[in-house]
Amino acid sequence: MGAFPPEPPDLDWSSVTLANLPENNGHVELHYSTSTQTWGEPHLVKDPYMRVYGLAPGLNYGQRCYEGMKAFWVKGEANTIHMFRPHAHAARIRNSAAMVLLPEVPEGLFLECVRMAVAANAEFVPPVQSESGFLYLRPVLFGAGPQLMLQPPEHIVPYHGTSAVDALVLDDFDRAAPRGVGAGKLGGNYAPVWPYSTKAAEAGFPVILHLDSATRSLVEEFSTSGFVGILAADGRREVWVPDTNNAVPSVTSHSLLAVAKDNGWKVHREKFPFAGLDRFCQVFAVGTGATAVPLRSVSRPATGEKYSFSPEGPGDDLVRKLLEVRRGTYTIDPDWYWVVKDTRN
Repeated sequence: MGAFPPEPPDLDWSSVTLANLPENNGHVELHYSTSTQTWGEPHLVKDPYMRVYGLAPGLNYGQRCYEGMKAFWVKGEANTIHMFRPHAHAARIRNSAAMVLLPEVPEGLFLECVRMAVAANAEFVPPVQSESGFLYLRPVLFGAGPQLMLQPPEHIVPYHGTSAVDALVLDDFDRAAPRGVGAGKLGGNYAPVWPYSTKAAEAGFPVILHLDSATRSLVEEFSTSGFVGILAADGRREVWVPDTNNAVPSVTSHSLLAVAKDNGWKVHREKFPFAGLDRFCQVFAVGTGATAVPLRSVSRPATGEKYSFSPEGPGDDLVRKLLEVRRGTYTIDPDWYWVVKDTRN
């Protein structure tokens, strides 16, 4: 083994930019076992690419966090490379990880990974003469295993289930800000809710209902699904969905409204208050994965309010028809179907 740190390669360091980085010697990986709840040993991977499962929650639901760090040759100190404030970065990534239910990386383990990465790529730390040069490190922590459901891996396996469930109003966390990106199906709109949804599920509430963050009075959506309310009384047959710019436009909700309209129901897409939930005989949490899960109740601990609904009712017929529409045995709009053809030959 040669001297450490090695001499920087013969490069024109003034021409090195983020657009033309030299090939590095690899990255450091370590993996967390959810079964043993322990971290494995860090190891060097001599490849700039990472192998990640396609359904990883880090890719799909934003269950990830990162840091940015710099390594420098130290002026006036022979053969010395310094990291700048790595302990602060270790503390910050632990704080970020907790927000999306990622396992905590102990400071010592974090620093060892940083040390290994810098040591393996020490030759790419620009020389002292390069006043503005540095080796940039990007520690990344993310959920990498297979996970389809909108819950943290291995916490809740069934996706709500098929029977009626209880929902909880979340008052101490805002899923989306007014004039924000709540209407986007973005990864970052999901993982931050997981610490709260996990706690709620442990208390018997597998579904969380979000109110608007501006007034905390209007119904917006469930954390994993769209909101659909059924009103059937005195000859009225109505379907209600919230009109909001802060919720993901639900394809399932849109389809259910079309089914309702086709069957003579009156359809409402408008703002309505949480205090008015008692008008509904049924409430569904709707989405592609769950289709339509009936709600048994919605509770709001902050105010003591609780609304109960029937697990069965006239809305069930609309859900059955929606399932028929998906299978093509009952058609609303022919353009909803796209035939897959084999064009390989």
